[in-house]
Amino acid sequence: MKIKSKLKSPFFEIGIKIVWFSFSIQTVFCACGNNDSKTITLLNVSYDPTRELYQEYDSVFAAYWKEKTGKIVEIHQSHGGSGKQARAVIDGLEADVITLALAFDIDNIAEKANLLPPDWQQRLPNNSSPYTSTIIFLVRKGNPKQIKDWDDLVRPGVSVITPNPKTSGGARWNYLAAFGFALEKFKNDSTKAKAFLADLFKNVPVLDSGARGSATTFTERGIGDVLITWENEAYLILNFPEKDNYEPVYPSVSILAEPPVAVVDSVAVKHGSHEVAKAYLEFLYEKKSQEIIVKNYYRPNNPELAEMYKSQFPALRQFTIDKDFGGWKVAQKLHFSDGGIFDQIYKPTEKK
Repeated sequence: MKIKSKLKSPFFEIGIKIVWFSFSIQTVFCACGNNDSKTITLLNVSYDPTRELYQEYDSVFAAYWKEKTGKIVEIHQSHGGSGKQARAVIDGLEADVITLALAFDIDNIAEKANLLPPDWQQRLPNNSSPYTSTIIFLVRKGNPKQIKDWDDLVRPGVSVITPNPKTSGGARWNYLAAFGFALEKFKNDSTKAKAFLADLFKNVPVLDSGARGSATTFTERGIGDVLITWENEAYLILNFPEKDNYEPVYPSVSILAEPPVAVVDSVAVKHGSHEVAKAYLEFLYEKKSQEIIVKNYYRPNNPELAEMYKSQFPALRQFTIDKDFGGWKVAQKLHFSDGGIFDQIYKPTEKK
């Protein structure tokens, strides 16, 4: 992707194209499916910060598939907050593959729409996560508020940008990283941990629906002293021309984010795309694809590449969703369901 001279341009233009695709492609699918024996169309419904990754990957996979089978595959993307994207698939958006921010969102599709089996996560290596990431901070140049750790986000006068955990998978990773820090700090006192998160969200002036929206709020709109964000999103911003305006901060502890992928079997079978959809996800684990993953600042699962690029991805202590939060089903119900802890601690009328 050619980066424009302004941060606004790539974020804005990519978003417009993808939204158009997510609606227009459904019309094509409903009308004719994949009837051309030499051309197959795939829709990848993904979450916010993967736009650039899949734009590059799609062209490489299409060339690979053409060489292997002689067939043309056209791949389109739909992006948004992970929770919103999952709801769109449940409500009828005909995704052939889903590449979302967390396993719960795909579990939700399996349970509520019955479009793929409950054991979908066992079909690919590493619990169907071909790459990982973590949550870090992005601050303004010089770090004028001296933000170094999660503690600093609850100080008076610090403006924090993070998306809405109700709609964004990245926001749920952000929230749980902060909650894990608070539990550790207060020796598993959940009451004090809740109060810590309540103080943090009092410092959040706006909740965007997805991670890319929050990045735009922080960079283009100039709101906030610190952006809580995916590591890859931070480094994408740091490679734009305005990179000198920001700097990354790694907190003392974060969380291992494992974005999973899955074929939406019922839809792919209907479209005649199941074979290529399966190959599309399996190819993510190949070394050539893992190199694209590294280039886009996701952490690779390929051990050789992980070692080769370890200086690019600083080591840090990380919580895990299974060990520290009981898995996504438990965490979702406790923290993000209606009436859960997030609803209890987030009071918009109390925002500064």
